Amino acid sequence: MDIMQLMKWCRSYRRFDQSRPIPENVLDHILEAARLANSASNRQQLRFVVVRSPEMVEKIFPFTHWAAMLPKEAGQPKEGEHPVLFVVSTYETAAKAKWTDLDLGIAEARMTLAAAAEGVGSCILANIERDPIREALDIDAAYEIATITAFGYPTHESHIVDMKDGDVKYYLDEKRNFCVPKRSREELFRMV
Repeated sequence: MDIMQLMKWCRSYRRFDQSRPIPENVLDHILEAARLANSASNRQQLRFVVVRSPEMVEKIFPFTHWAAMLPKEAGQPKEGEHPVLFVVSTYETAAKAKWTDLDLGIAEARMTLAAAAEGVGSCILANIERDPIREALDIDAAYEIATITAFGYPTHESHIVDMKDGDVKYYLDEKRNFCVPKRSREELFRMV
């Protein structure tokens, strides 16, 4: 698939085939994408915790909250739909710089795009319970937990749809596929 098709497919996915683990070579591509990501002043201050054992993924899962724009029963993955991998993104709190959040966004975009190229869906989660996650994964108190990115082979589709009346709220269609409204190019860009 070409890069534009890949970016259209690289959406947030929230239901996964829990019986299908991510192969080692695919995980290597995802992690290498984060390692190679641009970093302001080349500081490379992000650190990642890769949660891959099914037991640890299930231990962390209750501390994640999904699809805030939908009713909980519609957006939260159900039993058997959980991701098979989490990547927890952290940075040393004392070393946070003006550009740390930018670095985080770049690294996560690279990971999710690398995953999409392999047919793996993802969802970047910021609505998480950081203290229980820190305790479960023994993350040093000197590190801030920024986000968790969930990965797995999706069992649903996610479509871009035209935005109507400025409504940004995503929704599920009759097949439980995600529909994500996007603003028009005319609304987003001003040519000079």
